[in-house]
Parts: sequence; structure tokens; C-alpha cells
Amino acid sequence: MENKTIAFTSVGVAELLDMPVGHPTGDQVLVKTEYTVISAGTERACLLDGPNVIHTWPKLLGYSGVGRVVEVGESVKDFAVGDRVLVYHGHHAQYNLVQTHQLTKITDDRVDSKDAAYVIVASMGLGGVRKLELELAESAMVMGLGILGIFAVQQLALSGANPLIAVDFNEERRKIALELGADYALNPGDPDFVEQVKKITGGRGVNATVEVTGSSVAMKQALDCASYMGRIALLGCTRVSDCAVDYYQQVHRPGVKLIGAHNFVRPKVESFPHHWTHHDDCRALLGLIGAGKLKIGPIRSRICKPEEGPALYDWLSKGKNEAGELFPLGIEFDWNE
Repeated sequence: MENKTIAFTSVGVAELLDMPVGHPTGDQVLVKTEYTVISAGTERACLLDGPNVIHTWPKLLGYSGVGRVVEVGESVKDFAVGDRVLVYHGHHAQYNLVQTHQLTKITDDRVDSKDAAYVIVASMGLGGVRKLELELAESAMVMGLGILGIFAVQQLALSGANPLIAVDFNEERRKIALELGADYALNPGDPDFVEQVKKITGGRGVNATVEVTGSSVAMKQALDCASYMGRIALLGCTRVSDCAVDYYQQVHRPGVKLIGAHNFVRPKVESFPHHWTHHDDCRALLGLIGAGKLKIGPIRSRICKPEEGPALYDWLSKGKNEAGELFPLGIEFDWNE
């Protein structure tokens, strides 16, 4: 069976191809996709073949999606045809052939599929937030307001951070962060950025920071802003380390904790405090969306057809389009026929 798929075929080039997909066997499930979400940071790094990514072509991305089960393998017990599911590490494709451990069932009818498509991306932000072990009324900061950072802002607000500081160069994203629970939104390019953070936190610095930019310069700024015994979750993939850090003065002496928060570093079977499994975090987020406590609408920029994929990824690879516009925050592909 042919399967319409967006593939990265060479550096900076994405194509919409017909690629074969098989039928499920054993523990496999075939899912007909409804929506997938672009994770701009990861996908841009892969598209441009940067450091610390897989270097083989073609590359098939699209790790956050939602769809309906249309076929199941003979060993499958917990999923049935018609189930609506989140697809973890599938592809931007009309169909995804995956194993059951990549699926989370959606049972809450209050959650629209267009919103559910964002849950896996949001779960990655939540994993980093949990590892900070935030306590009520501690100060918190999110550096980088891409899609993961915007979700981290909401999650820290729900966790009781006070004050909550959102940081990004982009003014529009700072406005969205304020709408979604941040108390302050700062530009890290301001020459007195660190002084602003210290003033907001009463001179103490930030207790808990989520660093989502993947920039070593931002990482150094996070250290400059950290409180005594502060914690920094490294949620962004810092693929290039090109900024010197004084580890004695900025980490060792003040007792700052640097916490690796890659999404793969999770318990696989059972959750425990501050470390939840992927599926438990996804179910928690679905519940928050269903209850209206986690907002997707302000994050979604547009819904596109797969045919628009090559042009969108050309935009992503260049950072700006011909009109000088930055790549939008939340982009979904609609795979419904």
C-alpha cells in the first residue's frame, strides 16, 4: 500500500513522496493519521544535518501525532480497530505502522484530535518541568519560547511557580507566554537581562529554570541567573558547546544542579515522584486539555495540507521566508482525506 509521506531527502530539502507501508504483524498496529505537529527545533537540526543527529537519508520525522487504528497484528490485545491514539515517534505520513508501546489511547471525548496532536511534544516539556521538583511559590524561568518552551510555561504556572519569567527574543512569543501564565516576559538580548531577572526575584536569582533553546550562550545566561542551590533542566538539545562556563563559580560553589532532561531518560514501566513514564504524562496532559487547564489554541499558528510540506520545510531551514517572517510557532499537518 502506498503511503503519502514527508521525507527529508538531502540537506535543506523535504519532499512529499509515496512510500510503501506494510500490514501489521505480531505486536504492530497500523494507524491512519489525522494530524501531526512539526517540532521545529529537532526537525530543523535534522533537516540541516547538524551535530548530534542521525546522518543517513532519507530522514522521516514527525514524532507527535494522532490517528485511528485501522489494523492490528495477531498479538495485539489492548488496541482495537477504531481506537483513537497518540503516535509516539511516528512519521509525517498518511499511515504509521508502529508497535503498541508507541501508542497511548485517547478515551476523553472532550479532547479534539487537533489538540491531541500536540500532547507528545507537550509531554517532553513536562518531563523537564517535573525533574525540577518545583515547590509552590518558587521562582521559575523558561528560556526559549518555541513549542516546548511555551508548554513549559503553562506547566510551571499550573505547578505554582511565582514569579514565572518567560524569555525569548521574539516579541510575539513573549506576548503568548504572558497570555498563558507567565508573570514577566524578557528579551535575553537586553544588556541588563541578568539584572532584570535578579530584580524580579528579589536579588536571589531563579530557583528553577527550564532551558529550551539548545544554545550554549543561553545556558550560560541561565547559570548567571540561577539562585544559590538553583536547578536548571536542560530540555533543549544543546548540540554545539561554544560558550565557556566557569564551572567552579557558576555550578560547583553555588551548588547549582544541572539536570539532563532528554525525553528518553524516563522510567519505562512505573512512574515515581518527579519522574513519570511517557504514557502517564500523556494521559495527564490529555486530562488537562479536556478540563480546559492546558491551552492549545494560542500555540497553534496554522493547519496545513501535506502538499505544503516542502515549502514549509524550506522556510524552516532558512529561518525566515521571503517576506522576512519567522517560522510560525505551532504548525500541524492535516492528513484527513
